Amino acid sequence: MTLEHVVTESEAKTRIDKLMAMINPDKSRSQVQSWINEDMVTINDQVVKANYKCQVGDVVRWSIPEVKPLEIDAENIPLDIVYEDSDLLVVNKAKGMVVHPSAGHQSGTLVNALLYHCNDLSGINGIERPGIVHRIDKDTSGLVVVAKNDSAHASLAEQLASKDIERKYEAIVHGVIDHDTGMIDAPIGRDPKDRQKMGVVETGKNAVTHFQVVNRYKDFTHIECQLETGRTHQIRVHMRYIGFPLVGDPKYGPRKTMNTNGQVLHAKVLGFTHPTSGKWLQFEADLPQYFREVLSEIEKIY
Repeated sequence: MTLEHVVTESEAKTRIDKLMAMINPDKSRSQVQSWINEDMVTINDQVVKANYKCQVGDVVRWSIPEVKPLEIDAENIPLDIVYEDSDLLVVNKAKGMVVHPSAGHQSGTLVNALLYHCNDLSGINGIERPGIVHRIDKDTSGLVVVAKNDSAHASLAEQLASKDIERKYEAIVHGVIDHDTGMIDAPIGRDPKDRQKMGVVETGKNAVTHFQVVNRYKDFTHIECQLETGRTHQIRVHMRYIGFPLVGDPKYGPRKTMNTNGQVLHAKVLGFTHPTSGKWLQFEADLPQYFREVLSEIEKIY
């Protein structure tokens, strides 16, 4: 379903994300933000960023996909819970587990497991993503924070938006990076040649990744990445952009890569301010077995 709105004089200079929330009062702010982030909102047939200030006469169009609510079952799936209290949980997600249900994954997800573990999850992201504040890809392992109530969710989401949550990842990439540290500042958006992929595009949203070398091998480099922003597939896209794609990445990696059942990427460190106590919490998840096995193989062969 495609809807249209022409910006009036009284709405001029209003940010598009705020205007979308105003003209869609039945939708949550996070839903509106997701439409913009997923390029479902255009102004004068051009994709814009959330901070775009509307002008009189701008034609705003947005598409709302007709989604049938999923019936999500609670499933007794073991979880590696690193921390839990009455406001939130921190989970060390296994490689291969999808975070929330979708048309192609209606069971076996982190949300299915969470619903079995506890009944109190925030509802800000709707019935299909209860408690989910942020996501990591199916084949990325590591730390995810989950909110148990809307107040905690709103606080954590605000920390994400203001870049106050610390997120560090470790990865193995193809090629040998000759400098010890680096920063990639390149906007990310939908790849115009393949809508199933993300890419570095001029019209994309601001994305910044910092990295440093942990170890070098003959044909590979073990790196640590710290996210300043949180765009879809950010590390995978940025490392490919500078010529060092992740090992095992089926979407952005080279055809000839190691068979690792997906990218070798682990969300190792997660830090944030607790929504209620105000205390800084920081967690670290050791490198999982699959990651250590890839390192061991590289050390032996290369």
